[in-house]
Amino acid sequence: QVQLVESGGGLVQAGDSLRLSCVASGRTFTTYYMGWFRQAPGKEREFVAALRWTGTTYYTDSVKGRFTISRENTKNTVYLQMNSLKPEDTAVYYCAGRPDSWNDARLPSQYDYWGQGTQVTVSS
Repeated sequence: QVQLVESGGGLVQAGDSLRLSCVASGRTFTTYYMGWFRQAPGKEREFVAALRWTGTTYYTDSVKGRFTISRENTKNTVYLQMNSLKPEDTAVYYCAGRPDSWNDARLPSQYDYWGQGTQVTVSS
């Protein structure tokens, strides 16, 4: 069993930056496939970014060039660096993982483990 715990959310102004962290415990996650999703009030959970254990990354179009997903295996941690934040980025952000490759990294159903979420609010 793997436990994921997110942190780093908060209230910021448009144009600011935040770095979200997701710490995994319970098993080494060096070869895990990891993702970040977000869910705004009244909306479905949507894909933000994903990272293969090989280092290949994937992003939804709306965050390309602004967000960066990365991992630090020595700390069992995945990060989501968010720059140039916009009010439409406001959501609860969730970290997710699975031990083997996805068929489609964008689908929440592809992930086995989820964190509890961290709130990001961007004011205009």
